[in-house]
Amino acid sequence: MAEIQTDEKGVPVHTLPGGRTVSPVNLDEKRASLASTRVGQKILAHSNDADEAMKAFADGEVLEIDEATNKRLLRIIDWHLMPLMCVIYGLNYLDKTTLSYASIMGIKKDIGLVGDDYQWLGSMFYFGYLAWEYPTNRLLQRLPLAKYSAFCICAWGIVLALFATVSNFGGAVAVRFFLGVFEAAVTPGFALLTSQWWTKSEQGARTGFWFSFNGFGQIFGGLVSYGIAVGSRKHGSAIAPWKIVFLVNGCLTAVLGVVFFFVMPDNQLNARWLKPRDRVLAVERIRCNVQGVGNRHFKMYQFREALTDPLTWAFAFYALTADIPNGGISNFFSQLIVSFGYTPEESLLYGTPGGAVEVVSLMFCGWLGDRLGQRILVSMGGLIVALLGMILIVALPLDNNSGRLAGYYLTQASPTPFVALLSLVATNVAGYTKKTTVAALYLIAYCVGNIIGPQTFRPKDAPRYVPAEITIIVCWGVCLVDLVFIWFYCKRMNKRKAEARAEPGYVKLENQE
Repeated sequence: MAEIQTDEKGVPVHTLPGGRTVSPVNLDEKRASLASTRVGQKILAHSNDADEAMKAFADGEVLEIDEATNKRLLRIIDWHLMPLMCVIYGLNYLDKTTLSYASIMGIKKDIGLVGDDYQWLGSMFYFGYLAWEYPTNRLLQRLPLAKYSAFCICAWGIVLALFATVSNFGGAVAVRFFLGVFEAAVTPGFALLTSQWWTKSEQGARTGFWFSFNGFGQIFGGLVSYGIAVGSRKHGSAIAPWKIVFLVNGCLTAVLGVVFFFVMPDNQLNARWLKPRDRVLAVERIRCNVQGVGNRHFKMYQFREALTDPLTWAFAFYALTADIPNGGISNFFSQLIVSFGYTPEESLLYGTPGGAVEVVSLMFCGWLGDRLGQRILVSMGGLIVALLGMILIVALPLDNNSGRLAGYYLTQASPTPFVALLSLVATNVAGYTKKTTVAALYLIAYCVGNIIGPQTFRPKDAPRYVPAEITIIVCWGVCLVDLVFIWFYCKRMNKRKAEARAEPGYVKLENQE
């Protein structure tokens, strides 16, 4: 606790453990100065709504972290959080694309899918995601972050396993809808966890790392589905092979959801695998983010800021436009590979290298973007590679199997900008209400794009699906223009804010971060 003393004028001062003194008079002057500005009035009005991080500094202690301590903490945090986040996110991608594997393993015939039924099943997942995206973001703010996320993980695993019980189109629609409802919490929840635990300079690489496990999910899913398909063909099975795929993936997800509940802390202050002193240091090390570790108070002024910020809508426009291609490819990639001239079993196996391309591109772009401080520009490289891949698919003749397959592999580098923008939501959007609102709008647009995407692959266009392929090329071209706008806008706003902070009279509250 601070020791109460007086200065040479007899004014009481508080001497903190680090040797720094704070005068109540100076504090009053700061508050008066703040009250004279619009921003200051907002800060004072919400001073009682402090972030959870303030609990760690209730006694006014000043902490300094040396480089060795920071590296030690980072290593502990990485090893305790990243492996589980990566595996869960890989299953997140696998679980929503299991339908693509099932589409060539007999599900269409077994449950009587005709006409556009399969396209609507692909879209139905995102109707559930869309309907629950904003409510789930509010719950992520109001409820313990890790505990609510764990509940959603277990629930989506159980729902996925229940897909093995459906026998008609109506039952499949219901399962796909609720699968979307429960998976809606994962991406925004992981973005919030990343913003809590890592500094801005570390978040791009970490976001790219856990998101890259979409690729590992594709590799794992392809190999498991191939093994089940071949095993069932050679030795027979009591139930249909596609049902086994749903049961395996669903039960595995539910079990890992239970592990997530017990291992993942809601924030640094209840991390059981950190010593009490290290918990405070873990909060201190992310002070530079100026965002705290979580605030459960809904703040209307931050909600309004989110709705009036041009960057919010530029992000949303990108998610909408980029995920029209994603919705089509993720639901039809197995059928697309079959259209290249391969058998259904071969398509399960030959889809796996696409996952490796996604892993490498996301990890590399995340690392390089953080290193150069240019996440947007670096991520555009992945989208350009994907665009070239789709042009290759369109340009090559139908009988050029290997060339068109190589083009498909290149398209799997396309998520790099989506992940870069997701990391910008984590690092560059301050205020927990604003952050959750922007994340919700970003992912709502993502849902709309993924709903539209499967509808571009019309049965009458098989086997080439030329209209869908041209739609993908146009969407990715528009995305590149949007990314250039975001880069210029961020650059201009950073310059303006730096100038504002350099002006005389700029006041910063103690522990404002």
